[in-house]
Amino acid sequence: MEMMAVVAIIGLIVAVSAPSLSAGIDSVRMSAATDSVSGFLNAAVNRAERRQQPIEIEILQKENRLVLYSNEPGYTRELSFPDGIRIEGTFPPETERLILMPGASVPGIGIQLADRRGRRRIVRLDPMTGFPRVESVKAE
Repeated sequence: MEMMAVVAIIGLIVAVSAPSLSAGIDSVRMSAATDSVSGFLNAAVNRAERRQQPIEIEILQKENRLVLYSNEPGYTRELSFPDGIRIEGTFPPETERLILMPGASVPGIGIQLADRRGRRRIVRLDPMTGFPRVESVKAE
């Protein structure tokens, strides 16, 4: 009988803590995804400047990935997102391709990511500095 009580208490503790554990994992995934997008965009800007080559970034919203192309033969980079994170949209809307020219200003675009719980973050390229920054989107 005591063993049944112990098992019931453990089951209750697990049932109460499971939702917060799941939310924590989703939060880590979102943070990792926004960091990955920031790093991907930063690497593209740096490559365009250092190699003095145009760089194309393709935003494949339906396939949930970003692809980087260069003039160098065979050079492509791809970024896929973890399970539960998706590209929800771009700013300006309907932006599917972005070309970074060496010596030119960086276009001010944003990529909005969302998770299963409806939390959203936008990774924007700052046209003044060329560095990406992450913004949290408030729930409506």
